[in-house]
This record gives sequence, structure tokens and C-alpha cells, in this order.
Amino acid sequence: MFQDLNLHPGILKAIEELGYTAPTPIQEQAIPIILSGHDVRASAQTGTGKTAAFLLPALSRLTQPSSIHGQGPRVLILVPTRELAMQIYAEANKLSKHLPRMKTICIYGGAPYPIQNRDLSRPYEILVATPGRLIDHLERGRIDFSRLEMLVLDEADRMLDMGFIEPVEQIAAATPSTRQTLMFSATLKGSVMNLSQRLLKSPVEVSVTPQHAKHENIEQRLHFVDNLNHKHKLLEHLLIDPTLVQAIVFTSTKNHADILLDMLIDSGHRAAALHGDMNQRQRTRTIDRLRDGEKNLKILVATDVAARGIDVLTISHVINFDLPMSPEDYVHRIGRTGRAGGKGVALSFAVPKEMHMVKRIEQFTGQKITAHVVEGFESKIKPMPSRSSDDSRSSDGPRRSNQRRGGFKQEGFKQRKPKTWHN
Repeated sequence: MFQDLNLHPGILKAIEELGYTAPTPIQEQAIPIILSGHDVRASAQTGTGKTAAFLLPALSRLTQPSSIHGQGPRVLILVPTRELAMQIYAEANKLSKHLPRMKTICIYGGAPYPIQNRDLSRPYEILVATPGRLIDHLERGRIDFSRLEMLVLDEADRMLDMGFIEPVEQIAAATPSTRQTLMFSATLKGSVMNLSQRLLKSPVEVSVTPQHAKHENIEQRLHFVDNLNHKHKLLEHLLIDPTLVQAIVFTSTKNHADILLDMLIDSGHRAAALHGDMNQRQRTRTIDRLRDGEKNLKILVATDVAARGIDVLTISHVINFDLPMSPEDYVHRIGRTGRAGGKGVALSFAVPKEMHMVKRIEQFTGQKITAHVVEGFESKIKPMPSRSSDDSRSSDGPRRSNQRRGGFKQEGFKQRKPKTWHN
């Protein structure tokens, strides 16, 4: 129970009003460690409640007055995208509603500077920011980190994938060496692990939900396609599935997203795009339409960067029109459906020569993606067999695997009211 985690009474009251009854595994494990003052390196996917895992102990710490007078954040939360920044900002405001003088501000690229300048000039405790815009303000002398007690890096793997490693290190270097540092990432391998070793001091590692157990409530299907025209025809067929409430269709580039959007609108679908070329007002309006429900917006065509952090319970389907560039991106994509314990369907299109990526995804998740055939939309080209390899860690030589084809099965989706965090 949350009452067992030694949180401030005002925070417990907010938790109760939000309807959460019990902590998730990442919250139960991480919160006591964070409250004890240790640096934490956590492996946790979106959907496990990781946002509250660092917000709850951060807020509880902030109920004690700072020993340093001045202005500037006591907690800095770095995130890769503005959508995720806005999501964490909203969550912080909900959880701190019963705490006096607990102000959170949010800064990110694409928003007007004057409003952010005004927010930064007033007293606040928590700063949620994307790296690029934060450095802009930092170099202009608008932020004082002398009071900073805690640095949180959320979705660290995505920040590094987006090329933010130097900005993150520059920001960390500008903060007090006495800070507590928390790093949350979907994976703790490679550059993420290297970064954690440079920024964290004797961290306690927390890992929840092993790879093979993820997304058990999401049915994953693979559809072989011959070419782009075949993809378009199959997509049109799948979008009339009566069980489809709302869907996100992922493309590899912004250009592909715009082209596909035009085709869907011409076909009469209630669709919109979400990608990095859109300004913040457009992106916010699109997300609001998605949250309003299928009568407003049924299909969102998105790129990986833009869709990071989308948390809409009514997304019943995710469709990988283009396969992602990495298995980690696949996990984040399909995590947009099946939120808060509901069921979801993830459909992936693959030309036969992309079997190597399918195998990489299966090795990463520990789950087999079953091949499906829709009558009348069969692929004329058989998948190219993968060369066998004795090294399961190799991303270029996956083992041969027989794909069993089955019929297109339709299932209903019942959304359940969340009782634990899913951010």
C-alpha cells in the first residue's frame, strides 16, 4: 500500500483522490531507495508507473525546506520530447495539489520564449524540460542550479537515440555534484549504461518486468507484404475492423506520414498526423483530438519521436506500417495500446527481406510475432530465410524460424479503469 512507503500525508491524499489503490512494482521497489537518498538506475518500460516512481519521492523530499536560499529548481526532470514533458508536468500538478508552495514549470522547444521566461523568473520547485531548450535558457543565465537536489533522466535511451548525449552531459555538469541522480530507461545497455556510470554515484539498480513478460495483454501479429501498394491496400482493409476503436499508424519518416495521411483523408478516415515538423500548438491540438475519442480522431499517423509518451487509454490498435529502426522502438510503439491493463493489438507489416528485423525484435522481447494472412491480401513472395547463427546476441544473423500463418482473428477490447499508474 502507498501508506507503507513513508510518503507525505498530502501526497497520500492526492493519490487517494486519483483513485490509485496500490503501487506498481517499479514504484514499490524504487520509492524507498530514492527516499533513502541513493542514486538509482532503473530499467522500466512506459506503462509500468515509472513517472510516479520518481515523482512521489521527489515531492516528498520537497516538503522539507531547502537549506539554500535563492531561486531555481530543486528537482530537474529531463525528458526527450515535449509530449512527455507535458505529461509529467500534468502528473506533478495532480500529485502536489495538497502541498503548499509546490510549483512545477515545464519548458520545451517550439513554445514561445516570453512565457517560459516569465515562468523561470518566478519561484518554483520542479523543472521539467527537454535538453535543447533547457540549454538555451541556461546559456542565457535564466536558470540557477545552486538549489538543485535531484536530477532525473527519464527515457534516457530515447534521449541518447535522439542525439542528446552531449546536451545531457552539459546540463549535468552545470548541476551541483551533491545532487541525487535518477536514471530511468527501457534498456540499461551500451551507451545508456556508459552514461549512467559517468553521472551516477554508486547507484542502486532496479529492474522490473523482464523482457519476455512485457505486453502480455497485447496480441502481436505479423503481415507479410510485397510492396508499398500492397501495404496501402492491407491497411485500408484492417482499418475497417469493427473492433478498432482508435489506432496509431507508425511510419519511418515525416514525409511518409504526410503522404499516408493524405491518402487516409481522401478515403474518408478521421485521421491526423503527428511528427517533428509540426509546431507545438498543432501537436497539442492533435493529441487533444485523440483524447476526445474516435468521433473526433480515429487514426493517428505518427513517427517514433512524435509519439513518444502518448498515453491514451482508447488506443486499441498499433499498426507498424514501416518497421522501426530498433527493437527498443518496437516495444515503445506497441506500448501505446493495451494501456492500464486493457487489451490491444499490434500489427506489423514486413516485406520478406525484413525478416532480420523481425527476428531482432523477437529476440529482444522474448516473444514470437505470429504471422497472419488476410484472405485476398496474401503476399506473393515468400519470406527470405534467415541465416542461422549460434550467437543469439547478434543483430545481423538471427536464427532460422518457421512462421506459421493463421487467419485474421477479430476480438473485442474492453478498457478497464486504471487502479495503478501506467505512465
